[in-house]
Amino acid sequence: MSLIVAARFTTFPGAEDAAERLFRAGFVEEDVSLFFVNPPGQHARYPIGGDQNKEAASTDAPKGAGVGVTIGAVIGAVVGVGIFTAFSAPVLVSAIAAGVGAYIGSLIGAMYRTREASRSIRQERANFAQRNSGVLLAVHVAPETQQNAANVLREAGGASIEHASGRWQQGRWADFDPTRAPQPVQASEPYADRARERHA
Repeated sequence: MSLIVAARFTTFPGAEDAAERLFRAGFVEEDVSLFFVNPPGQHARYPIGGDQNKEAASTDAPKGAGVGVTIGAVIGAVVGVGIFTAFSAPVLVSAIAAGVGAYIGSLIGAMYRTREASRSIRQERANFAQRNSGVLLAVHVAPETQQNAANVLREAGGASIEHASGRWQQGRWADFDPTRAPQPVQASEPYADRARERHA
């Protein structure tokens, strides 16, 4: 596995300027690659698009529908029996009322479970670092050049500077996974001190 440092830029010219700085710092062209990363959920990991084969919030929908069918059928049957006894309506009305109640109950149950799951998933995603879209400039580094590459990218305006272990083949990050959360690189002490001085 190779050691890789990467940073996100908002434009290709910004990333290209950062690449020039890396070349001036001693990195070679075969060790620098830039490419665009789509927004979360738009990486076409499946033939129909998206990053998952189903919406995570829909996992519990069948359970909710099952519970809703039962409750709805009981309520519908009770309403049907009430109509039957109050208006001397045919038994068919009770059966129709039970069926309609079951259908409405299944919809309500499925929607309720989906809403609850969506809320918890949104909370999890808010607590979980996601990779934002933009131009990613990746650099194949050695352990002793990792911090230097991170500092050059930081000074060039790179955001979300990260490090990863991956396969670097033919001048590019071959096994890049856009759905994997980035592992941030901390600023080195001398760089952090300079940044504090600039903002003081």
